[in-house]
Amino acid sequence: MDITLKTTKQQEFINITSYVREAVKNSGVKEGVVYVFVPHTTAGITINENADPDVVRDMLVTLDKVFPKQGDYLHIEGNSHAHIKASLMGNSCNVIVENGELKLGRWQGIYFCEFDGSRTRKIYIKILNG
Repeated sequence: MDITLKTTKQQEFINITSYVREAVKNSGVKEGVVYVFVPHTTAGITINENADPDVVRDMLVTLDKVFPKQGDYLHIEGNSHAHIKASLMGNSCNVIVENGELKLGRWQGIYFCEFDGSRTRKIYIKILNG
């Protein structure tokens, strides 16, 4: 399954857990693994708390402090901060599927991480039976 997202901000976290749950449901897989992959070098995927939106805000503020937009970067496009943040988050995550459901922790959600928006982005979801 492919998802297309249109991001609206320079950087943001978008909770995509519902998309992944829907993909698992539609697959009919009861036991297996779901892979979520982002084919972009300035965006990432992470699993973190989805109950309190302040967690996302705190993560974005801290990432900006550690990797500011303006820095001692050589990359000519001017988005090295976005590449660094994306590498830190990673470009994929895996979640166990058990009884047809994502085996996430109570407070966990899957987030698409935009660091160089606004853009149109792709997310690939693959569910393996097993």
